[in-house]
Amino acid sequence: MNRRILIVDDDREIAGLIEIYLKNEGYDTATAHDGEEALAKLDSEPYDLVVLDIMMPRMDGLEACRRIRRNREIPILMVSAKAEDMDKIFGLMTGADDYMIKPFNPLELLARVKSLLRRSYQYNRTSSDEPDDGVLEIGPLRVDKRSHHVEADGKPIRLTSTEFGILYLLAASPGRVFSAEEIFQQVWKEKYFESNNTVMVHISKLRDKLEQETGDKLISTVWGVGYKIDV
Repeated sequence: MNRRILIVDDDREIAGLIEIYLKNEGYDTATAHDGEEALAKLDSEPYDLVVLDIMMPRMDGLEACRRIRRNREIPILMVSAKAEDMDKIFGLMTGADDYMIKPFNPLELLARVKSLLRRSYQYNRTSSDEPDDGVLEIGPLRVDKRSHHVEADGKPIRLTSTEFGILYLLAASPGRVFSAEEIFQQVWKEKYFESNNTVMVHISKLRDKLEQETGDKLISTVWGVGYKIDV
């Protein structure tokens, strides 16, 4: 079955171009032109990914992203004409998995979409043929790769596929320090660029969620080196 992608942008020309690029790659698509319309469509039909503009009428992309994250783990690729680092950080902090600046290269857009879908599939799939070796227990956490399920003392923790990927990577090698470059390359499967603060923002969100449920951030920063989970 083809993956379904919701494109949300008040600029109908841009939304139409993105739709053409994605359809040419075999994806099923639908469009919405503000946050309220996007939420209504997500409530009525299942989608595998959202391409979400920030600046829109009625409800902007940041508020739409917050509301989507209340009860959905669907990958979100945020797009915006705002190029400042703080705009990108704010977008990622609201729950987006990735952030692109307009105007963008169509090939880069497709690469980002494929990467997000691949990550989501990798961490959400289940198979009765797969050996039960994808479960990690570290401290109060139980991390199940097969079901993309995380518990703290039996209580579930909702994570996006990106957050889950980072947590599983660190939890699989407790005590080992991973640099931001290593984390990015292993979770995003893309080349890392200097000054890329994407990993830092996702680590911050992940820590907040873990601390909320366990009372402990669990992930330590080794300044100038990277991040780790201690045994």
